Amino acid sequence: MKFYVASGFQNKANVQQVSEQLKKKGYTQTYDWTKNIRASTKKELEVIGEKELKAVRNADFLVVLLPGGKGTHIEMGIALGLSIPVYLYSEGNFPEASESTTFYYTTNVIRCSGSLSDLVDTILEKEK
Repeated sequence: MKFYVASGFQNKANVQQVSEQLKKKGYTQTYDWTKNIRASTKKELEVIGEKELKAVRNADFLVVLLPGGKGTHIEMGIALGLSIPVYLYSEGNFPEASESTTFYYTTNVIRCSGSLSDLVDTILEKEK
């Protein structure tokens, strides 16, 4: 099974932790964006964007670690549009309905909270 982890740069360490735990269980990461530095040119944005788009398309499931930025939510939208399951993680409670998005509550989204280990356990249980 192949996965991609979407999140913001502020969650880089958590992305790496989740990715390593899944890889230890035999899953394949489609792209590791945490090895990048922040893009500073349009060309760098293009190259990274194409790699991330391909990675989402090639994934069997997407993991989203909140908080995430614009790119995170675009990647989630791509996955939902392609009917790829999304594991949406928030360490605490999810935002109130007035501050949330309807897409967090669609059929293909599995909401997870708690520890990162809880998230990985949920993925392993559902993706076996």
